[in-house]
Formats: sequence, C-alpha cells, structure tokens
Amino acid sequence: MTDGKWDIAAVRAAFPALALEDDGKPRSYLDAPGGTQVPARVVERMGEVMIRHCANDGGAFRTSRDTDRIMADAHAAVAALLGAQSDEIVFGLNSTTLIFHFSRMVARDWREGDEIVLTRMDHDGNVAPWLIAAEERGVTVRWLDFDPDSFEYRYDTLADLIGPRTRLVACNHASNILGTVNDVKRIVAAGRAVGAVTMVDAVQSAPHLPIDVADIGCDLLACSAYKFFGPHAGVMFVAAPLRDRLTPLKVRPASFDMPWRHTPGTPSFEAQAGTQAAIEHIAWLGERFGGAAPQDPLRARAVAGMNAAGVYEARLMDRFLSGATAIPGLSLYGIASRNRLDARVPTFSFRLAGRTPQEVASRLADDNIFVWAGDFYAHEASARLSLRDRGGLIRVGLSHYTAEEEVDRVLDAVARLAG
Repeated sequence: MTDGKWDIAAVRAAFPALALEDDGKPRSYLDAPGGTQVPARVVERMGEVMIRHCANDGGAFRTSRDTDRIMADAHAAVAALLGAQSDEIVFGLNSTTLIFHFSRMVARDWREGDEIVLTRMDHDGNVAPWLIAAEERGVTVRWLDFDPDSFEYRYDTLADLIGPRTRLVACNHASNILGTVNDVKRIVAAGRAVGAVTMVDAVQSAPHLPIDVADIGCDLLACSAYKFFGPHAGVMFVAAPLRDRLTPLKVRPASFDMPWRHTPGTPSFEAQAGTQAAIEHIAWLGERFGGAAPQDPLRARAVAGMNAAGVYEARLMDRFLSGATAIPGLSLYGIASRNRLDARVPTFSFRLAGRTPQEVASRLADDNIFVWAGDFYAHEASARLSLRDRGGLIRVGLSHYTAEEEVDRVLDAVARLAG
C-alpha cells in the first residue's frame, strides 16, 4: 500500500487543538509519546455521555440502560483494536494503575525462591509494580538487558534468564525512550514455554502499530487510550484462562461476571465512550486512506487505518532521521538507520552537545514547539545509558497528525541551538 492518497490537511482537521495558536505562533505538538491530541469526535462523544446518558450502570431506567450499552460498546471496540474478545477487556485509570492492580493478583501465589524476568528498557510502570510484589514475596528478579549500541534486547540471553522457577515475564512492545519495536512474540513464547504469566506493555506501540494479542500469545497486555488519541484511561487485555484463575480485588457485592469481574469500582463511562470514539477515528483512517469499506468489521477498518498511518509515519521518520543525523553535536539514542524504519516507532530521543535536555526543551517551547526532556519514567534504561544523573534526553514524538513542515520546524530549531 502507498500513501499517495494521504491527506494530512484532512487528518489535521479532525483534531481541533492543531489549529490553535499562541501570540500568532502555531503549536507543534511533538509530545505524542507522553499523550496525543484528540479528535473532535472524542470530545463530542464524552460530552454527549455526560449530558444525555449520565447514570450508573445496572438500573431499569433509560439513562442507566444507556450506560450499559455504552460500556458494552466500548469493551467491544477495544477488543476489536487488540484482536481480543470483549470479555477479556478491563478499563482503568491508566496502564500503570492497571498493572499495579493486576500485579497484586498475579503475585498472590508466588513463593520464596520463585523468579520473575523484567527488562532494562521498560517504562517503570511495567517494572515497579512487579519489583514491589517480588520484594513482598521474596522472589528473585532477573533482568533482560538491551545492547546500548544497537538499542535492542539481548535475545540471546533469554534461555539463561527464563527457567522452571520463572513465574512472570514482563516486557514492552515499543520503547518510550528509544523507539525500538521489540520482538515480543519471542519473549512471550519463552515465558509461556515454562508456564510463566506473560505481560506486555503496549502503551507506545498502540498508537502506531496494529496489535493482535492472539498472535503475540500474551496473558496480559496494557495500553492507554490517551496515547492513542483518546481520553485519560487505560485498558488491559486479560486472556480468558488467566482472567478466570485470578482472585479479583473488589468489593464483595460486585458481580463476578465480566466486565465487572476485575473492575474494583465504578469506572468512567464517559472515558470508555471516548476511547471507543478514538478507535473509530483510527477506523476512519482505514476507510479514508487504507482501502477499507465502511461496512467492514471495526477490527479490519482499524488495522487498515494503522497500516495507512504507518506508511505516512515512515515518511516522517525518514525525514527526521535525514535531518537529525546532519546536525553537528546531535547524538541520537535509538535505531538511526533509514533502512530500518520498521524496527522503530516515531519516537526520537537525543542529546545536543553543550546543552542540557531541559535547556533544549525550554528553548523549543519558546518557539511553541512542544517536546519532552528527562528520562520519561524509563528508569532502568536511563541508568543503563548513564543518563539518569545527566538530565536524560530530549524526546521528539511524531504522530499521523504531524505535518512534514513541523518536522522541518523542529529540525531547524535544533540546528540553530547546535550552532
């Protein structure tokens, strides 16, 4: 598929925030890894729920019945996005909260002498919950490292790390600091071979790549709607066998059926509706640019949308790498080959000689260019790269709504700082 029909003006028109200016300066939202902008349909859907359908679920009256429908539709939409079943989806505040919640249940049967495998590349949201559980249970933590030169996992060490005492293997699909897309199927397969629970953090991959939990084979997979064009909410896929085996953390009168089984309290129904609207935006991309028909299943339209957006984002990545590698004093931390764009998402982290990341981010902010500075909660990765005490990195995150002119704009601004 080519991106010959990609219309960036039409895409950007779907996002009201992209038209905003401050003192005559347009805003360049290059902060997508920390949270994306939202299409108008997300705002409208959430407002509609809060005005027309504001009620708790489970009642006999109209607005409560509407809430039941909204909740069912939202779970079905997330299931379509992830290639799951509706009764394998749990909503929460965000991915970190969900992982903490499920870590309590997963770790319940761990015993002293057991082992878990974590990684040096993950966001701490997929590390700290398991570290705390391991400390409480007297469980040994083993680490899957990455190569600081290739920015890829040391897959050759999996056989030494994972064994008969392994109870959990947790990894990330794409790095929020390096941009690397990881071979999670390989890691998950190694964990499942010894009967370990497998957990995948897909927060950074979900905005850019089609996800198929059945193909990955994991037991748990988390992502956050506010990273894929939705409201502040998190979702967790829980494979049915594990879902039914876990002892829920919940109040006693609450239902043991899904979707309530692993929901500890009343959720945000408006956030669920907004999440569905974000997925419908991705499906619209599939209809408009990916060759999907409006009558196709939501899953097919969403995958087509992700693929079409991916083609455009590859063009942005090539443009960024071409310009960034020519800036004197710029050191990129991540895969820099323009021939390996499929090995990364459009998240670029770098340092600029003679300037702190915080200084660069502040100077770019003066030009209304929004980027992040720091370690972005990639606590282990920043230490592995000896960056934790040096201010971390500057992070530029692109998305399918990023214009090519915005890539040029940030590159020109960084080049001026380098000069």
